[in-house]
Parts: sequence; C-alpha cells; structure tokens
Amino acid sequence: MSIRFIDLSHHFNGNPVLHNIDLEIDSGEIVCVLGPSGSGKSTLLRIIAGLESIQQGQLLLDGKLLADPQINPPPEQRSIGLVFQDHVLFPHQTVAENVAFGLSKMQSKEREHTVALQLANVGISTLADRYPHTLSGGQQQRVALARALATEPDVLLLDEPFASADAPLRKSLREDARRRLKKANTTTLMVTHDPAEAMAMADRIAVLVDGDLVQFGTPEELWQRPQHPFVAATIANLQALKGRIEGNHCITAFGKLPLRLLTLTQQLEDNAAITIGVRASTLTVSNGGPCIVQDIRFLGDRYTLLVSAENQQLEISTTLKPTVRVDDAVNVNFASAEAMILS
Repeated sequence: MSIRFIDLSHHFNGNPVLHNIDLEIDSGEIVCVLGPSGSGKSTLLRIIAGLESIQQGQLLLDGKLLADPQINPPPEQRSIGLVFQDHVLFPHQTVAENVAFGLSKMQSKEREHTVALQLANVGISTLADRYPHTLSGGQQQRVALARALATEPDVLLLDEPFASADAPLRKSLREDARRRLKKANTTTLMVTHDPAEAMAMADRIAVLVDGDLVQFGTPEELWQRPQHPFVAATIANLQALKGRIEGNHCITAFGKLPLRLLTLTQQLEDNAAITIGVRASTLTVSNGGPCIVQDIRFLGDRYTLLVSAENQQLEISTTLKPTVRVDDAVNVNFASAEAMILS
C-alpha cells in the first residue's frame, strides 16, 4: 500500500514543525526519515498513525484520501502498525499475550497459530510465557515488532525502534527486521537519527532539516549527490572546507584542490569565496608541509588522522597504517579527492 503526503504542514503553538511536505512511498518500500532532533521526524509518523490531526495538507493511502484537516479517522480505524522507541508493551501480559493483543477477532486456534508464527519469525518462541520486565531491550523490541506485524498492517511505522539495543545487537535486529518486512511486503516508514542505520535499512531516505524535506532518494544517490550540508556531512561523509578561487584551483588552508574535481554549473571568478565538501577516504598525506598531525586513531577497519592548519581541522581516513606521527608536519594531497561545492 502506497503512502502519499501532499503539501503537509504542521505547527505547535504557532511554531512551525513541518513545511509543505510532498512525499510518496511506494507499496512494499522501506523509507527511513532521517534528521537532527527537532526536525519533525516523529511528528510525521504521528500524523500517519492518527495520533496528530492534519492541520494543512492531505494524507493518501493507495491514492485514496485517508486524512486531511476535516477528516481524521482514529488510529484503530487505520490499517497501520506502530512500534515506538520504548516498545510500550503491556507489563501485566506475557509475551504471547502482548503479541495476541490485536487479534481478538480471530478464533482461538487461529490466534494461537498466528502468535506462534510471529514469535518464531523474530526468533523468540522460547520467551512466550515471559513478562516484559524479564526481557532485555533487544528482546522487547522483537516482541513489539512481532505484535505490530501480527495484525498484518498495510503500513508499519517504526519510531527509533532499535535505540535501546547495544551496537552488535542493533545491527542484527535491523538486518532481521528488514528481511521480515521485505518478505511481508510491508510498506514501512522508519524514523532514525542514525545515518548508518538509515543506509542499512532503507530503500530510500527522506531527510528532514528544520521541518523541510531537503532530499529524498536512495542511499547511493544521497552518498554520491548530497543536496544539503546536513546530507553531505552525515550521509556522504563530506567535510566542509572554506576556500577561495585562484585560477584553476580552490585554495584552502590545507592546500590546493583542482577545480576539475568539482562539478561546476557556472564560471567561478578569481577570489570568490566558496565552501567545498571533501571525502576523508580520498585524501592522502606526505611528510613536510604546512599542516600538523594532531592525532591518529585506529578504528578497526581504518586509521583516522586529524590534521590542522590555520586553526582549522581536517580528517583523513586510510586503510593503511600511517607512516607519519603525531606533531609531524605534513602536506595534504587533493589530487584524487572526491569533492563538491556546498555553497
């Protein structure tokens, strides 16, 4: 089932939260909504779920109007599942009873079969008789996901669903969740503030900044062609550097970057000030130069060098063990840099 927002705007006490959002999610697609705190991510989910009334715009499911400022069916009248960050399990009910919560219209045998199937699907069959307070955060998340999927919703909304799990478990949970959701062909909208999670989970990513939809596309598109500084910094891993144009180069505190490496849509005049984004993994250093190595960190699959020049800092990432040391004077090589103009 497809979801479409048309010209959606929302405010709280006169403070705008969402601005003219136009967004369409295809049937069976997993879309992650990414953005900093206060960008309007959770408000968007609450509007779809029916927990917030639409103030301006329309919400369509499969091309049919579901809600607008005059029409707002309650959550129970929408075929939409919702998993919150804190899971909201019923503490007085067992795991099985929690999963069975929305299945009251089923016959007893059918309900028991559905519960058993859902628990097996998320790998927690042995926990059926346990109570929520005896479970880990990751186990509670699986119960919440099983409960949401048990009713076979047309749309599933996930609000920071893996936040309570530690890093190794979070990776396992999101891989498992994506596999289950794609198998069920469930249209999914997931809120996250973690760009790595969005890249791992999403077919497409919708980026919200200060209530504006600044970019919507596949992880590959956002990585290769960021259209906003937030996307450039958080998804494309581009570092912002200030520079000025001099002939065929952009002059920065760390050295010269050839303009041929930038996609130019207009002629840049000499001495024009610009901000460029450069990818740390495409830079190298050599001994001698105007820059100083401030720190070297080993991150498992790579080394990160922190280099300074003229009160600015630049990260350089390499899979090879650096031959330079902290406090060495170095030159930064931009010859093979992946870079773009940010402003």
